[in-house]
Amino acid sequence: MMNLPTREQAGVLIVSVSGRIDHTTSEAFAKALDPLLDRCTQGHPPILLDFSAVDYISSAGLRVLMMASRRSKAQNGSFAIAALQPMVQEVFAISRFNLIVPCYASVESASKVIGS
Repeated sequence: MMNLPTREQAGVLIVSVSGRIDHTTSEAFAKALDPLLDRCTQGHPPILLDFSAVDYISSAGLRVLMMASRRSKAQNGSFAIAALQPMVQEVFAISRFNLIVPCYASVESASKVIGS
């Protein structure tokens, strides 16, 4: 089971994600995200994944994020990612994933945009 510590700040639910998200951990990541996504609906705080401690993501991890994004949109919720490490940012750019899910440079800048 993957542990995803959360904290609420400026009306945003910040979820701390760490380590590698690949084919061995993506299922645990999806299961850990599931209860958080249940609350990702209109009238609830937007979810912001803090990726500052994620050092690798594979296509399996991107798929989990894509499904999470689709689900939050279907529920009229708000979902974003912040603080990508350079290598993860490169994967997002190559796969054009930054066009699917809003990505921000820092948790602070994201909170200002999605928390308002």
